[in-house]
Amino acid sequence: MHQGSFSYPLPANEPVLNYAPGSKEREDLKAAIALLKSQKLDVPMYIGADEVRTSKKEALRPPHEHQFVLGKFSIGEKKHVQQAVNAALTAKKGWEAMTWESRAGIFLKAADLIATKYRGQMNAATMLGQSKNAYQAEIDSACELIDFLRFNVHFLSEIYKQQPVSGAGMHNRLEYRPLEGFVLAITPFNFTAIGGNLPTSAAMSGNVVVWKPAHTQIYSAQLFMRILIEAGLPDGVINLIYVDGPVVGEVCFNHRDFAGVHFTGSTGVFNHMWETIGKNIPKYKSYPRIVGETGGKDFVMVHKSARPDVVATALLRGAFEFQGQKCSAASRAYIPSNLWKEVKQLLIEGISSFKIGSVEDFSNFINAVIDEKSFDKIKGYIDKARKDPKARIVAGGSCDKSEGYFIQPTVIEAKDPQFITMCEEIFGPVLTVYVYPAGSFEKTLDLVDSTSPYALTGSIIATDRAAIETATKRLSNAAGNFYINDKPTGAVVGQQPFGGARASGTNDKAGSILNLYRWLSVRTVKETFNPPVDYRYPFMAAE
Repeated sequence: MHQGSFSYPLPANEPVLNYAPGSKEREDLKAAIALLKSQKLDVPMYIGADEVRTSKKEALRPPHEHQFVLGKFSIGEKKHVQQAVNAALTAKKGWEAMTWESRAGIFLKAADLIATKYRGQMNAATMLGQSKNAYQAEIDSACELIDFLRFNVHFLSEIYKQQPVSGAGMHNRLEYRPLEGFVLAITPFNFTAIGGNLPTSAAMSGNVVVWKPAHTQIYSAQLFMRILIEAGLPDGVINLIYVDGPVVGEVCFNHRDFAGVHFTGSTGVFNHMWETIGKNIPKYKSYPRIVGETGGKDFVMVHKSARPDVVATALLRGAFEFQGQKCSAASRAYIPSNLWKEVKQLLIEGISSFKIGSVEDFSNFINAVIDEKSFDKIKGYIDKARKDPKARIVAGGSCDKSEGYFIQPTVIEAKDPQFITMCEEIFGPVLTVYVYPAGSFEKTLDLVDSTSPYALTGSIIATDRAAIETATKRLSNAAGNFYINDKPTGAVVGQQPFGGARASGTNDKAGSILNLYRWLSVRTVKETFNPPVDYRYPFMAAE
């Protein structure tokens, strides 16, 4: 098969706009928000060449204004999953045959459309649908998504250039084929960029895809799908459906042509999927690729030499931006006794200064958590800490869902390092702090490493270089993304490839060349110029 020889240079990361008062981008974004709020969309599924609507609808509501209806989407059922699989397999032959340069052009054009024509609408859709403020939306649904598309084109062109040595009298080559079958992409609510990357990284590699986003991310997902279509994506290459997860799994994981799953979500769901796929191995043409990024209980380890203002800033941003709903959010912190008094005061002052409310007020730093189920779960953890003598709330703790799902960023001081909020993933604006004796740094490193089953992100904050080196080595398996003197969030495509191990996933590093290898099946081809005509070897000749 033809892969193309054109090399796409390493792109620069998309510049982040600042949306400062009086700026053009700020006014454009406000206009985009007003436009989307006025549209009241009837959102279809996209299956093959068809926009599919059903009689069963569900409202799309901003988490920060849950009585307002942005539009509605059609809820699919089992037959729609089957239709999506059929549409993907129908499109497969033509998509595989398309030259790499043409495939690449589609995704580069989509990136350009997001960077220009649709930047305001993509950010507005993410702000309204997922309750992200302007900056959090910009670094996600504009910059990161653009970067995924452009960098993956570069990475894939680099893979295609990798060819073996040819010895005398022969020609060896590698063919980088797509997987044999279809790929299922299951994407979460918290990042529009993840919603865009999981189906497109597989599709860019020549695969066809069934894409199931979280219902709470449909508003931005459907806009990205329309952008892909405008960019020239052929019918059926990516099929966007809104069906409950178990129904999608029932169809896809039992299908002979199931070739792989690209997943971001909870560890429990991923474990169940893996178990189901394992039981169904005899049904498949080939062993499916299972790629997943799951949960985290991300840490900040602080040494006694750290600056309190650096620690507090890393925690205020790392724990509470986007309401702590990042897979990488700082959720537990280990602070030495010599620094806690000052760090605690800075955290209290910072949280007291946070403005909380709608994304439409650009002065708000904190917005709503994603839905009522999440609100109730997070509040349950806060209530438990409030009542338990092993913990105390030192900042925040207020919860109100009368107009939106608002939870005030909360800091819990745990007297027990195994307290429930130090160990379990919460996925909300809750940070638990354990204060350790300043002289017990290395002993506390063992505690950090053993407390959680997860290993996604973590950081060490110190000015003592020996302490930094010790922590980096001792915590080598505790975090797939490790930060020195920084918050544990904010990985940038092409700069900090993202993913963790242990219960945090398969560590296949989105935003790097490594992830794309998972969506390719390589064939080695050897051509011999002068084939032998006699089976005998020289050593067999008589003496």
